Amino acid sequence: MSVSKFDVSFPLDRLAADMPGGLSLDNLGTLGSELALWPIQALRGADPIMGLAVLMIVALLAGEAVHRMTRLPRALGAMLVGALASPLALSLVARAELDPWKPLLDLAVGLLVFELGSRIRPRWLIDNPWLTVKCLAEALVTGAAVTTVLVWMGVSLSSAALAGAVAMASSPVITMTVLNELKPRGQVSDRLLMMTAVNTVCAVLALTAWRVLTTLDSDGFEWQPALAGALYTLCGSYLLGAVSGLLLERLSRQIQGSGLAALQLALVVLAAMLAAQFTFSPLLALLIAGMVARARMGHRLRVEPQLGSGGAALTLLLLVTLGLLSTLEGLIDLLPLVAAIIGTRLLAKTGTVLLLARPSGLGWRQALGLGLALQPASSLAVLLTGNTLGWPSALPLPDSTLLQALLIALTLMQLSGPVWLQLGLCKVARETCSNAPR
Repeated sequence: MSVSKFDVSFPLDRLAADMPGGLSLDNLGTLGSELALWPIQALRGADPIMGLAVLMIVALLAGEAVHRMTRLPRALGAMLVGALASPLALSLVARAELDPWKPLLDLAVGLLVFELGSRIRPRWLIDNPWLTVKCLAEALVTGAAVTTVLVWMGVSLSSAALAGAVAMASSPVITMTVLNELKPRGQVSDRLLMMTAVNTVCAVLALTAWRVLTTLDSDGFEWQPALAGALYTLCGSYLLGAVSGLLLERLSRQIQGSGLAALQLALVVLAAMLAAQFTFSPLLALLIAGMVARARMGHRLRVEPQLGSGGAALTLLLLVTLGLLSTLEGLIDLLPLVAAIIGTRLLAKTGTVLLLARPSGLGWRQALGLGLALQPASSLAVLLTGNTLGWPSALPLPDSTLLQALLIALTLMQLSGPVWLQLGLCKVARETCSNAPR
């Protein structure tokens, strides 16, 4: 029996005609299963835009239900709904159907990254040199540790280095979303924002270097064009972000009240579109824009969480999409590699933060909480930037087995990200969290 994407009726007489022997007592079990599966079949046949809109409504309700029953962040419920609708479970939405939404997803990432940049003070890295050391060491040790362990397990150096570069970054998307909900207050959450920004930039730089070095080892490719392209992308992204931040500071003098939020949103959209047009990195450009605006405006800069209700809707769409991109295919066969990536990343990040806790001014409990809060991971924000650098079709691809293991590891660290954040900040570090149980 097929269900048309425009026909939402379910007449029993048509069902009976489709059944051998008609509608009889012997066929009641079949009727029950068909009725139970009909909503899923209808969603599979629905228009992709309509289907994703329905998923967003379900995600909102699921987030509230998860929060009421478990007191965990609502973002967890939204991502779980996406995971259930993905090919991982019910296959309601194919990944190819997300392509038309990519501009909106890029904008959603940009909004959160701009907000992240606006909430950190770069001067802090100068005032506290040990914090700078800790931010850089945490990212570099994580990348090196994951690379070393994978090479020891027999993975090629090039593929292991790619996994190490991606493992550096904590997810700015999940971090900002959960922090906007938990509203923690304390120096651990402030350091978390700073370290998330730094390790994301380190991951992007590492991916850039990885591409150039991979070109060096490939026959028929010259390293000069690859290096020039990488420098163009990085320098252009920095300049675009700096100009956007300065422009926000200048224009904000002429606009007051609610118009400032509209100005911020418009500048984020403009910067994201210009970055895409000139093949810059939207992630780096908007992070720099937020940092420059904060440095120039100080306390005059007021950034509404997710830049208002429109940004909140885009963030919900992004969380559902993160769930839709989840994959556990081949988990049993790839379990050693997956466990190695997750375990090494956890030990490297937490161990580095603990080792440098005292010099940077943190207690042991606070440092442990910070290390746990750094665990949320997602390839989306980092790989959006990595895709800007381009990938020649003739360039050798990384090992497919390792890439699948990396995607599975990222799925697990992504879906559990809200739990890590609440555990680290509200339970272990004992930050004051307004929306979490004590």
